[in-house]
Amino acid sequence: MYDDFVKRKDMKREGYSSSSLHTLATNGGNTHYAPGGAGGMGTLEGGVGGGSGGGGVTKFDRHDPRQVLISEAIAKMIVRDLQPVAIVENQGFRELLQLLEPRYTLERQHYIQTQLLPAYAYQAQLATRQALASTHALSLSLDLWRGLAGTSSGYLGVTCHYLSSDWQIRSALLACLPLTGRSSGNRVLSDFDEICHSHGVSGRAFRVVADSFLATATEKQSCLLGFLVSSPNKQNEEDVEEVRNGNSVEEGIRNGHGEDGEEIECDDSWEQGLGVCRVDCFSRSLEQCISEGLRACPQLSSTLAKASCFYNYITSAVPPEKLTQVFEGPGSITGGSGSTLTVVRDWAAQLKVLRRLLDSVEFLEEMSAPGELVLCASERAQLKELTDILEPFTEAWDMVHGYTQTDAQTDRHVSISLALPCVLGLRKHLCETSTPHCPSLVVGLTQALESRLAPILEDPLYITATTLDPQFKLTWSSNPDWHRQVLIEELSKTSPASSPTDLHPQSQTPDATAPSPVSSLSRPCKLFSFIKQRPTSQAKSLEQELAIYLREEPTDEEALHYWRRKAIDFPLLAQVAKRAFTIPACGTVVESIFTTAGRRLQPERGHILPKNLETLIYLKANYRLLWS
Repeated sequence: MYDDFVKRKDMKREGYSSSSLHTLATNGGNTHYAPGGAGGMGTLEGGVGGGSGGGGVTKFDRHDPRQVLISEAIAKMIVRDLQPVAIVENQGFRELLQLLEPRYTLERQHYIQTQLLPAYAYQAQLATRQALASTHALSLSLDLWRGLAGTSSGYLGVTCHYLSSDWQIRSALLACLPLTGRSSGNRVLSDFDEICHSHGVSGRAFRVVADSFLATATEKQSCLLGFLVSSPNKQNEEDVEEVRNGNSVEEGIRNGHGEDGEEIECDDSWEQGLGVCRVDCFSRSLEQCISEGLRACPQLSSTLAKASCFYNYITSAVPPEKLTQVFEGPGSITGGSGSTLTVVRDWAAQLKVLRRLLDSVEFLEEMSAPGELVLCASERAQLKELTDILEPFTEAWDMVHGYTQTDAQTDRHVSISLALPCVLGLRKHLCETSTPHCPSLVVGLTQALESRLAPILEDPLYITATTLDPQFKLTWSSNPDWHRQVLIEELSKTSPASSPTDLHPQSQTPDATAPSPVSSLSRPCKLFSFIKQRPTSQAKSLEQELAIYLREEPTDEEALHYWRRKAIDFPLLAQVAKRAFTIPACGTVVESIFTTAGRRLQPERGHILPKNLETLIYLKANYRLLWS
């Protein structure tokens, strides 16, 4: 069928070329046909309408709408896939474009790299600055990426999370700057301040999400030790090799070294420079907690290795239609002849695959006859206990990353209001878990939880954010009176004594020269003396607003939607809420892009590193801002 399709396309193209030649000949045109070389096709020289080499058709002008649309599509492809701009010079790529649209004027690499992409970057910067100029609540995230061979020492990404006028959380990458040479904390802070100043957000950020200096460098994702998944194609096999035994380019970053053993200078200026505004990223702290717990139970690695061998065998032996009955949904891998396996990189996705494997192990053994790879009863019990212990951690991971949101079109911004309930739930789960097979895992997770996440329970910022979330309020507290006092003290610091109109100065504050009209019924007169006078409304204090708010029953209404509706009733609390909810609980888009770039753009894999990688990263992070 495919051969017939190709033949029909060839006949259509030959007929089109013959018709064009006939038309040119009868019109007395001076364009002539130049026969191709051996085995090649003929071409038209001269063309019409200023075009050439396009089968005699009139070429688009650069400002033609169709020309602009195709050029934009090429730019979007380069940005989304982090492709080198030099791809537009590839002969196969250019021939494909000419086949799809012969009238398209092929753009050169120099134009796309020096004019088209910078124009999109300027457009994104302009839109971001205009949005930030009118916002009154924002927080920042700082990401540092080091260790890509063949490039400068690394990249600094600064992301802004802000509340729009319609109470929607938006995120935009402010800048992606290359870091050259040895970069100390002072150097990074200097670049960070310059980015903030250029975008007009200096001194306006409520909080800055940034881990300690060494931890800000993007690390490889945590994974289940020994659970390695093979792939039928070469590229994904390289991906597996990268995950194998935890070896990757980014592994050295864990010890404070960049690529080629370059030392990362570390000093106290990092924490001192960011001051009390700095908060750790909750999702990264959660991941580090799980990683430490898994390392505390090394005996699991051999069982996981056998489980991965069993899985790798069944994906090659079981028909794909049977596998889809077991492995489907987010994080799963389907195999079989002709399919492409997606390497599961993080522990949460691996755990979901392992759980599906255990739930259908008898069915898979019957279908594949794995022989010595069969999991014995004790191994199944050990793996089942592992999945049961980590299941609440997976739930927390999915919630803070927004994977449970039903609307895929919305930004996956999850605020830190989830952090405190997650820590309480995980602590309770570990205390109640009985572990005959993996006791060291529970001990390791408990110790990591207490050292990395337990301080959240006493942090006034997290107490405030969770209490102002209408689905929680103080229902989580075992000592509501003490937490209410902590809350009042924190609210007093973050909420200036202001009138309700200060919340929306552009939309609510009336013009002093044009006072609002007053109804004649509100003026005192003898005629309406029998009407009871309305009590004079007085502004409620912060404590009064909090008391009334906490007396209401919790609701499942989305937090920002709730506070948008209640801003008139609780103006002071709403002002604090809209700041607190700008702080994200998970990593940023640019963090995942850094990870993807470090994985795909390795020179030893034959990939050409884009010269303007920072521009591509910036545009990819702001893709929805430009092309939503």
